[in-house]
Amino acid sequence: MRSAVVVFPGSNCDRDVEKSLLYMETGPVDMVWHDEADFRHAPDLVVLPGGFSYGDYLRSGALASKSRIMGAVRAHAASGGLVLGICNGFQILTEAGMLPGALLPNASLRFICRQAYLRVEQNDTPFTCSFKDGEIVQFPIAHHEGLYYLPEEELSQLEQSGRVVFRYADRSSGEAGEAYSPNGSLHGIAGIVNERGNVLGLMPHPERATLQGLIWGTDGRGLWRSLEEHFGAWEGK
Repeated sequence: MRSAVVVFPGSNCDRDVEKSLLYMETGPVDMVWHDEADFRHAPDLVVLPGGFSYGDYLRSGALASKSRIMGAVRAHAASGGLVLGICNGFQILTEAGMLPGALLPNASLRFICRQAYLRVEQNDTPFTCSFKDGEIVQFPIAHHEGLYYLPEEELSQLEQSGRVVFRYADRSSGEAGEAYSPNGSLHGIAGIVNERGNVLGLMPHPERATLQGLIWGTDGRGLWRSLEEHFGAWEGK
């Protein structure tokens, strides 16, 4: 599996993603500057990392969504290639129209940096196939604009189509929903996929729960393992 990690001005999780992919031995990782017109090598996976692209000027992800490389990202997704947007990357995907909805300021109007617990709502995607359906995982969050919003009718369609992949949950009971959302996300939504299922936007950070489990545990490894399983490359790492 070959991965491409896009680097925007203000990205600060790009190297974390690179180190996670290399730690999991997923294959070559190319760091791609946002002003490139195309990828140097055809990737299997494109990652839009977390951070504060363009300093979150105007709106989080708004300027990055207009970056030159986004044409290649859209073409990659249109051809069936996988795209993962983490935190600011999720914001960029919504601003680019590649995923529905918007990420609004947290209900507390404060930046939140803490552990978060998620329930895996769908394990039939390339990003979640190594998880158990309904499994509770811990990925940390670090954002100011993480409240997922979508008008009610469209939100119902999103739910009915099974495109909510991760939902904020209670660690002990396994219950999930808005009541357990640290940022006020509607229906407790933490991650969604597009209609085709090859583009995932996720506010929590799996890359911060990957490396040796020194800080945030190792649950993030399941996402990278899922991608490897999808490409038939998992060898029990």
